[in-house]
Amino acid sequence: MSILSLKNISKYYKVKSSEKVYVLKDINLSFEKNELVAIIGESGSGKSTLMNLIGGLDSKYNGELFVNGDNIKKFKKRELDDYRKNKIGFVFQSFNLIPHLSILNNVAIAMTLSNVKKKERVKRAKELLIELGLKDHINKKPNQLSGGQKQRVAIARALVNDPEIIIADEPTGSLDSKTSMQVLEIMKSIAKAGKLVIMVTHSEKVASCCSRVIKIADGSINEDNKSFELEAAVGDEKNYEGSRYIRKRGKSLNSFNAIKLALTNMKEKAIRNIFISIGSSIGIMSLILMLAFGNGIKAYFNRTMNSYVNPLVIEVNMPSDDSETVDLDIATIQKPDINKQTPFKEEDIKKLSEIENVSSIEKGFNEISLGADSLSYNGKGSNVMRLSTISSNITESNLKEGTLPKDGEILINKTISDKVGEDVIGKKVTLSILVNQKVLKKEFVVSGIYTTAGGDLTSIMKSVFLNYSDLENWYLENKYELKSNVMYLNTPSEKYTDGIKEKVKELGYSGSSQEQMLNMFNSMISILTYVLSGISAVSLVVSAIMIVVIMYISVVERTKEIGIIKAIGGRRKDIRKIFVLEAFLIGCFSGIIGLAFAYALMRGINIKSIKLFGINLVLIKKSYAAFGLTLSIAISVLAGLLPANKAARLDPVESLRRE
Repeated sequence: MSILSLKNISKYYKVKSSEKVYVLKDINLSFEKNELVAIIGESGSGKSTLMNLIGGLDSKYNGELFVNGDNIKKFKKRELDDYRKNKIGFVFQSFNLIPHLSILNNVAIAMTLSNVKKKERVKRAKELLIELGLKDHINKKPNQLSGGQKQRVAIARALVNDPEIIIADEPTGSLDSKTSMQVLEIMKSIAKAGKLVIMVTHSEKVASCCSRVIKIADGSINEDNKSFELEAAVGDEKNYEGSRYIRKRGKSLNSFNAIKLALTNMKEKAIRNIFISIGSSIGIMSLILMLAFGNGIKAYFNRTMNSYVNPLVIEVNMPSDDSETVDLDIATIQKPDINKQTPFKEEDIKKLSEIENVSSIEKGFNEISLGADSLSYNGKGSNVMRLSTISSNITESNLKEGTLPKDGEILINKTISDKVGEDVIGKKVTLSILVNQKVLKKEFVVSGIYTTAGGDLTSIMKSVFLNYSDLENWYLENKYELKSNVMYLNTPSEKYTDGIKEKVKELGYSGSSQEQMLNMFNSMISILTYVLSGISAVSLVVSAIMIVVIMYISVVERTKEIGIIKAIGGRRKDIRKIFVLEAFLIGCFSGIIGLAFAYALMRGINIKSIKLFGINLVLIKKSYAAFGLTLSIAISVLAGLLPANKAARLDPVESLRRE
């Protein structure tokens, strides 16, 4: 059975919708092993088209083409790729070596596409190069070789996967006469070693060296003459059969080898890729810095607010009744009735005390009044807007001066001390409060001045703090009952605080006003951070467009390289993988550079902010770094998909013609 058979092969192109121009017409040929065949004809005769059909580069034709009994016309794309990879070896007139790869890698790339182990493919490639007289040129680049040497490299690449058929397109067309004869001798020895060698040429001199000459003109076979029989080279098969090479049929390029190829390709345009990565990194850096800036502000605000609160105490308030209407009668505003405020009942106290990990409960009272309460000292006076009881929630950190109040003592904030005099600590003052339309007066000693975080209303409102027992006794002396409207839950460990707060919310109670304010400020900071991050993310869109443009330029620049890879069996998915991984690597480098810039700027900004404000203004979380790197990679890969798909869809025949 013939190794290669062509039956009624025709190929035509349509012009003016219906007219057909035939390139090949009813070609019928058969080929055997140990043949050195010359297909000769003038330019435009159809010989190159015939070569492309045999080589599986062009599958649009009529007729049948059998290789070892298999009709390649029925092959799927994947099978056709495997056919080119394992059955066919191409030798081109212009050599078609990949310029940025070494001679060794130019030969080994066909095995790389088959995922042959590096040690094995290097060994096989070196053996072929040494046998073809290129021992001293293995590590050189193609531009360092002569024309004859380049053609030998192309022959080695064609042989490396141990194909059955070698197709050579004008193999001596770019060589001098001496080098041409050397190449022809190599071709003859390959045919003797059991291969079918088909050379496409227009040279009668080349044809005279072949065992069989086929002449083609206007797409038809005119002559098919067998000049002589080639004798099989006994014992010489080892030179080109590659029996020591384990062929990896049917496998596509794995990610590891694809990354190595991508890195090699990127090194060729290193400066350009570095600038792309730096440009893309600016958007990532800006995004991370905006998130870190918001995190720094939020951390500082939370830390400051929480420094004035005992972490082992949870303040609980009764829920506000939104259904109640507010009476704006002037008399009511001036003389509020505190009993209208919702107090805690015994069942409320019981519910709160039964919460897990609550060790004890303190009753508290908090009243906001508008002009009804006042404090006087040494002829000076100040209205009191807030009257509140002391609890474990107030600590030494809340004191600007003095001490926490004992029995018969009160604490005032700086707003009141500014009104009545800074020397008020340790002095007696008169406190007047309005209870059920009756003014109650009593003398207390000022123990200290209260302070808190800048965002707490008690730093602005005129506030007085006293012990709950003092206020309760004061009420009893005037035959009134003090009803607690705030509770303080104590817990033995800070680790229980969040759980208790969640349970309090489940039971329908409210947290402290300070906590609500903290949540409000955190929400505002988060919104502002997201807005600023969104604005900075616009630069990422510009980066994506830049990557798309550069990748398209890369596809255009490497069109011929893509054609070469397809000619030696590279699949669409292999081409796509290489380009997508190049985009992936750009994303990695951009993300890493962006992170480096962000951390450097964070350090510089924080050094300055510590000097000015005593705080770290920018705090980068690990999650921000991971997010930035992931986003950089995702944007780059998405931007690289369109160019990668374009590269994968390129026609190998058209690609190989590109200069």
